[in-house]
Amino acid sequence: MKKIAVIGSGTMGNGIAHVFAQNEFNVALVDVSEIALTKGMASIRKNLERMQVKGNITAEVIDSTIRNIKTYTSIEDGVIDSDLVIEAATENITVKLDIFRQLDSKCSSNTILASNTSSISITQIASVTKRPEKVIGMHFMNPVPVMKLIEIIRGYSTSDETTTTIIELSKKINKVPTEVNDYPGFIANRILMPMINEAIISLYEGVAGVIEIDTVMKLGMNHPMGPLQLADFIGLDVCLSILNVLYNGFGNPKYSPCPLLVNMVQSGNLGVKSGKGFYEYTPGSKDLKVSPNFNK
Repeated sequence: MKKIAVIGSGTMGNGIAHVFAQNEFNVALVDVSEIALTKGMASIRKNLERMQVKGNITAEVIDSTIRNIKTYTSIEDGVIDSDLVIEAATENITVKLDIFRQLDSKCSSNTILASNTSSISITQIASVTKRPEKVIGMHFMNPVPVMKLIEIIRGYSTSDETTTTIIELSKKINKVPTEVNDYPGFIANRILMPMINEAIISLYEGVAGVIEIDTVMKLGMNHPMGPLQLADFIGLDVCLSILNVLYNGFGNPKYSPCPLLVNMVQSGNLGVKSGKGFYEYTPGSKDLKVSPNFNK
């Protein structure tokens, strides 16, 4: 594989583009918004410069990585001659199905189509294409340039050849691919989201406060980040969406989202992206301050 197209220039999309470009792949970064593309490229440069300050890369690597990425506002122009297209749009089934219909009609029949979805069925996504055997999940972890894992999700019709190709490709960009089958939440979020939801329920029921819950999990379970802070980092709207996928997919009440989480999303308190979730986030500040909503 020589050319990779990434659809979506947000946090995940620009991180995926960064990793492939740094490993000498030609990358097309596609987004409907020129402003979003500019912001995405600025994030890539900032992350590369942070790596340089730490002594991990040189200025030459920064320049070559940026040169390896071209931006497009047209899917049709961006995916020309691509060997692999990775969709990294918002976690919305309607949006994803529309994108995959477009990709199927505009890409070569040999092109593999992948989704970075964290919970939506790869089998369902593949069903709107004429190449279900070439559709696969590549669930990168955030932040993409740092996290080693890629959850490789094999849809019901994904071929052995496609799976092997993507596993070997993942190794070439210094990631650790882990193959799982296509069921709601896959593995990462099937385990993670109930834990986050239970932490929110514990807060909702007054068992403990925000700091106390996160401290127990950090110091008692050796987690680098508490579940409430992690939820803020992921985005509370994303957590709610994934829990709904689990609940609807399995019909099991243990996956039912906590009413507190629902209220927070409806009020626009989404975590880091909105500046307020379980904690407050001020640009440039490293202090972790509990949101006034949860002060005792």
